[in-house]
Amino acid sequence: MPFCSIDTELNHDQNNNNNNNNGTNIFYRTYGHGPTKVLLIIGLAGTHESWGPQIKGMVGTDLPNEDETRSGGGGGVCDWNPVPDDNESGGGIEVCAFDNRGMGQSSVPTRKSHYTTKIMANDAIALMDHLGWKKAHVFGHSMGAMIACKLAAMVPERILSLALLNVTGGGFECFPKLDLRTLSVAIRFLRAKSPEQRAAVDLDTHYSEEYLEECIGPNTRREILYQEYVKGISATGMQSNYGFEGQLNACWTHKMTRTEIESIRSAGFLVSVIHGRHDIIAQIYYARRLAEKLHPVARMIELHGGHLVSHERTEEVNQAILELIKASEVSINPNEWTNLPKKKPGWIGPGVTLIRINTEGGSNISIMIVNEPMFLLGLIDMSPFHYLIYHNK
Repeated sequence: MPFCSIDTELNHDQNNNNNNNNGTNIFYRTYGHGPTKVLLIIGLAGTHESWGPQIKGMVGTDLPNEDETRSGGGGGVCDWNPVPDDNESGGGIEVCAFDNRGMGQSSVPTRKSHYTTKIMANDAIALMDHLGWKKAHVFGHSMGAMIACKLAAMVPERILSLALLNVTGGGFECFPKLDLRTLSVAIRFLRAKSPEQRAAVDLDTHYSEEYLEECIGPNTRREILYQEYVKGISATGMQSNYGFEGQLNACWTHKMTRTEIESIRSAGFLVSVIHGRHDIIAQIYYARRLAEKLHPVARMIELHGGHLVSHERTEEVNQAILELIKASEVSINPNEWTNLPKKKPGWIGPGVTLIRINTEGGSNISIMIVNEPMFLLGLIDMSPFHYLIYHNK
């Protein structure tokens, strides 16, 4: 079993005297072979196996490269050592998917402070180092996309491209769409204590209702997926409270500063922001806003699906990420890559327009119109337009 022990020196937070990674082991799998490297980072409560459809789409199989004859079995950094990419030639893709700390077969730190997107990005960097990968295409889903953003800002020189699936921001941006359906799902999620209860609620959080009710032979897709989910959750076990609360803390405390956004935008690699229009967990508004901040290197791809759009619209997602890899290899111009409109005069942010009006007295009045729902002091104002007026002397 391939485990990577986190190098405590590489992952030491210089702003904190406490080491956040002591004794943390990250479980991972690799798939396929070739000089093109792809690192997959899964979201909250997910395991590396959640990337199955994308792994199969990129390398043709979802069977891992585990070779028992290469097992060292002698402890150390990990129980077997991969071949560095310097020895590879020709075409092909090698993919690595792993379990984040707090889930699956990776270590479960007991302190919430040991879970932040920065710490988890450091886990991913340590794994790249262990694999001998100098650079990689980095794709993340949900919380994994937050981690991927942080990773790209920390080591932009090691990123070949960035795909952000069903991404959102931290803090209040983590709040799902507020309606009766989502409230019901949230209550059921918190009350779920068995694989059967968790499977039932996971289906409603992962997929659009339309997709679940489609008939596949005599059964609905919901009935088929329910059996698969129960089997999968029973095999891996329910996520521990430490792991769930820790990963939730990572989402809540996540923040991308303007400097970090600019670091990604100016690094020279392309970005795809891929989102399901019916995602009730990660609101598409925030994904659009992030894509617009990353203009012109970002492309926004909206698909007819839910939070797990990578499963619901597998063919379209796989096509999008393969196009991203190909475009990166031929160094396409960002202005040819993006499908987002250019910033116009008066544009100061996504969903925000600034209008300046000259008054008779010679003063200027600026009107900021925000045509998206906003969070304000923990409350939500759902009116269709918000007017913020200030006076310029």
